[in-house]
Amino acid sequence: MHKDELLELHEELVVIMEHFSQREDVDETLFEPYHELDVDPSHVHKSKSEHKHAVFILGNALANGMSEDEFSSAGRIGKRMKELAEDAESKI
Repeated sequence: MHKDELLELHEELVVIMEHFSQREDVDETLFEPYHELDVDPSHVHKSKSEHKHAVFILGNALANGMSEDEFSSAGRIGKRMKELAEDAESKI
């Protein structure tokens, strides 16, 4: 995936996060790991690896927010996103 495509994906996930965050039943701390990264889609000067890591962290948070348990489809996706985030972090 090219960096511009990754930035576009990152932006789309942020839009989903913002919409998801407005729901009353969403844990306020769900997206803290993403916010702590301080990597925003508008930060084009950041590396592709940093954006990839942010996308996986955000994907993990979204999947965990939608999962009923670790064995649901969203739970399994969340677990895989976490693994991918850890791999991406090791390459930063």
